[in-house]
Amino acid sequence: MTNSVAIRRAERTDMAACAGILNRWIDATPWMPRVHDHDDVERYYTETVFAERTVLLAEEDGDIAGFLSLSNDNYVTALYIDERHRGAGIGARLIDIAKTISPDELSLWTFEHNRDARRFYEHQGFEAVRRTDGDNEEQLPDILYRWQAREMRA
Repeated sequence: MTNSVAIRRAERTDMAACAGILNRWIDATPWMPRVHDHDDVERYYTETVFAERTVLLAEEDGDIAGFLSLSNDNYVTALYIDERHRGAGIGARLIDIAKTISPDELSLWTFEHNRDARRFYEHQGFEAVRRTDGDNEEQLPDILYRWQAREMRA
């Protein structure tokens, strides 16, 4: 990881870049169906995600390398790192900051097919607590993960 990666709160004008990272991930992931077109994703991020969630950005030399969105009920609703920035520890830094914002517990859903994400979350201390057969708009099996602070696990 380079020292030039800074983490900051997102601004509304950053949402197009966040949506772009998500759209590129969907386009590059063979098992992921496209449920919403690119413009709908961007509109959703600008109008809903920014308005209702805490969005953290990882930025390198003015380029948004990745982002995390966190809801008021301590759910990580999105964590995406742009492909050229993956493997540099950016996702772990974003999760660490989310843990400081929600120090007792974090939850998130990830798709069963997303083995890299599952490995990453498990490495970050998350545990699978529930599975579905695909009761989401993508109709893909998914897994609910939860992280709890050590003091909360006792």
